[in-house]
Amino acid sequence: MSETLRRQVLELYRAVDAEVAAAGPVCVASGRCCRFKEYGHTLFLSNLEAEVLLHDAPPYDPESVTADFCPFQQGNLCTARQPRPLGCRVYFCDPNYQDKSGEITETYLRRLKELALVHDRPWLYAPLHHFLRHPERVISDGSPSD
Repeated sequence: MSETLRRQVLELYRAVDAEVAAAGPVCVASGRCCRFKEYGHTLFLSNLEAEVLLHDAPPYDPESVTADFCPFQQGNLCTARQPRPLGCRVYFCDPNYQDKSGEITETYLRRLKELALVHDRPWLYAPLHHFLRHPERVISDGSPSD
């Protein structure tokens, strides 16, 4: 990933964070957002987000990655907070925020797709564990496996 594209993804994240903050969802730091199987959800992200995450996230063991939980969760906190993908930035358990969450997600997914198009990159969208199990493939060609 070029430094220009990486910077643009991080700028997009700053805009997402500002819009989410303006919406004011409540976070009680329960950690439910990272325990996918237990709470019945899946974290999807694009290959652009996966590259940013893998570039800046703390080390993890790809062999231990499952669809059940995020390997970057320690206790109820995220150890990959700065490079976390759009889904992590937008997801809150706050029931009063759910409609706004969907609006923000759709807006910024379109912008991520536009970045991929402008930079002539493939658009891949898959669950987190697909990208984390084979980080060398994400970095080298953007393709998830499994």
